[in-house]
Amino acid sequence: MFGRIAARYDLANRMLSLGSDAAWRRRLVAAVRLANPKRVMDLATGSGDTALALSGALPSDAQILGMDFCEPMLAEARKKQSAAGLGRIANVRFETGDGMALPLPDGSYDAVTISFGLRNMADRGRSLSEIRRVLRPGGRLFILEFSQPAPFVRPFYLLYLRHVLPRLAGWISGDRKAYVYLNETIESFPGRTALSAEIAAAGFSSVTAVPMTFGIVALHEAMA
Repeated sequence: MFGRIAARYDLANRMLSLGSDAAWRRRLVAAVRLANPKRVMDLATGSGDTALALSGALPSDAQILGMDFCEPMLAEARKKQSAAGLGRIANVRFETGDGMALPLPDGSYDAVTISFGLRNMADRGRSLSEIRRVLRPGGRLFILEFSQPAPFVRPFYLLYLRHVLPRLAGWISGDRKAYVYLNETIESFPGRTALSAEIAAAGFSSVTAVPMTFGIVALHEAMA
């Protein structure tokens, strides 16, 4: 499914979020920059927006791995990487990997980011445990993900998700069914408190969650 929509994934994201997805990612990148990690994995990197943004925000000696299970998405990421110039090619690489069985050694990363990808994991608990395994002790997890909005926004948000988004996304991407699936995953995803509890249950500490855009999205941070 993600392979089918890869070519128009970025365009759909920008239009469906009215450009807000770029602002949300900037908040994530700013939080990661404060942690000043040297080795970062961007899991479920998709078309590479977060990984490439991190490469521009972190010191040049930082090493960034963008990992995803979908090769057509990674192909789009590599196209962006090449277009961005040699400065970004040096410290970013993209590789195929399963978020529930990461092909990486224990304690090998200072930070892991995941933007709008956790809800697509078949087993969130298993994925969170794998993330904790590859983080060094004291390493940081940053999750940017859809959440459950404030009560006064929820009726309008659900109307958009159920009726407007699939039709508009189908027109943009040519694959309405894919965005019906995405709508369903967004609507059923836990709110900030419940997701924070899942993160803690996976062994993380110092879990925080900051809502954005009336709670539609949240930035979660935690320590391994």
